[in-house]
Amino acid sequence: MSVPLLKIGVVLSTMAMITNWMSQTLPSLVGLNTTKLSAASGGTLDRSTGVLPTNPEESWQVYSSAQDSEGRCICTVVAPQQTMCSRDARTKQLRQLLEKVQNMSQSIEVLDRRTQRDLQYVEKMENQMKGLESKFKQVEESHKQHLARQFKAIKAKMDELRPLIPVLEEYKADAKSVLQFKEEAQNLTSVLNELQEEIGAYDYDELQSRVSNLEERLRACMQKLACGKLTGISGPVTIKTSGSRFGSWMTDPLAPEGDNRVWYMDGYHNNRFVREYRSMLDFMTTDNFTSHRLPHPWSGTGQVVYNGSVYFNKFQSHVLIRFDLKTETILKTRSLDYAGYNNMYHYAWGGHSDIDLMVDESGLWAVYATNQNAGNIVLSKLDPVSLQVLQTWNTSYPKRSAGEAFIICGTLYVTNGYSGGTKVHYAYQTNASTYEYIDIPFQNKYSHISMLDYNPKDRALYAWNNGHQVLYNVTLFHVIRSDEL
Repeated sequence: MSVPLLKIGVVLSTMAMITNWMSQTLPSLVGLNTTKLSAASGGTLDRSTGVLPTNPEESWQVYSSAQDSEGRCICTVVAPQQTMCSRDARTKQLRQLLEKVQNMSQSIEVLDRRTQRDLQYVEKMENQMKGLESKFKQVEESHKQHLARQFKAIKAKMDELRPLIPVLEEYKADAKSVLQFKEEAQNLTSVLNELQEEIGAYDYDELQSRVSNLEERLRACMQKLACGKLTGISGPVTIKTSGSRFGSWMTDPLAPEGDNRVWYMDGYHNNRFVREYRSMLDFMTTDNFTSHRLPHPWSGTGQVVYNGSVYFNKFQSHVLIRFDLKTETILKTRSLDYAGYNNMYHYAWGGHSDIDLMVDESGLWAVYATNQNAGNIVLSKLDPVSLQVLQTWNTSYPKRSAGEAFIICGTLYVTNGYSGGTKVHYAYQTNASTYEYIDIPFQNKYSHISMLDYNPKDRALYAWNNGHQVLYNVTLFHVIRSDEL
């Protein structure tokens, strides 16, 4: 069997850490600049005395989040001090540059810990494959002593695993790159520390260039980890306890920088009021909100806020509505043809959940079922402006048997239930129009999930669990192809 020509690298990563570099992170989202969340303690909240700079635009900040080898959440907030004394403008520039490198060093340290842990996993996998290859050779040498069926099964497994060998080699190289980043940051820190004593001994512009180059390389490394296959879901972090047993809550994945508003919709029918909270911290600690009245009541809990509009299913219909939250006007209305409604093809928990709207990295989606597909899940990509169906996939999974569903990187994930023991056990890949059964544990802390959606900006799952608003971290397996490097 020939090895594929594409150069493949493998990186296992906790996606919250990656998101925290490239965009607003989950710890930042939930106010960890002033509040700590501990997933290890079952989602309890503790106050911290950290204070943000008075003018954060003047300095470069790094927020990072990961999990250590024991699964505990590691959250770091680093912000350069704004009150340091300086002898002159050149000294101030130099100190700011030093602080930038030190901040980068802390982020690289988190990435290093994660990479080294994953490298141990990869090396273990490599040993297993080498052992399998040795076993295969033994069977091949004495195949006359074994049944032909056993021989073919082992050979087929070896053919399946052989292409992963160059993948493992590439991952080792990636681990070395992280160590190189770490060493370069340490060297720059040492040089800048010396400059504290002798201003002018080095070329400031050259140092600035070195820092910028390192920053860009690290950003490129992080950017490669933008998408992947779901391999794990963390324990829940309870943000708030409020509302009825059913509802939905969310943030806007396309909100501009600094817009941290939280949107809250209680109930699954006969309600048309959307609450707007200024920030996640406001949502957690206060009842201060602005109320928006929709022109029609919604149906189910499958609403999303996307690029300033709330998208929802009009009650007792298969009509989709796009409502602008700023002007409080309907921008578009469109029927989702053949979609079941009014509890015809709901999720297992009921609640008029026939049509579930959701978003991922590529845009807006609708999950529903039709008579034409025998009540099985139908997945459609929608134009967020016109609500027109761009493409549709018919699956073989009965919608009434699904607990809840969410989409990540074009793959639909379905849970096997909504109460008690729950797991993600079905995945449909739209890029290949194929499916597989999987087994990813999912902690259902409050025993009744009526809403579960993925936010591509936070790289986190938002859930409404029996009157509790909950967040989950996700872990993705990402394959880096040569054309992405």
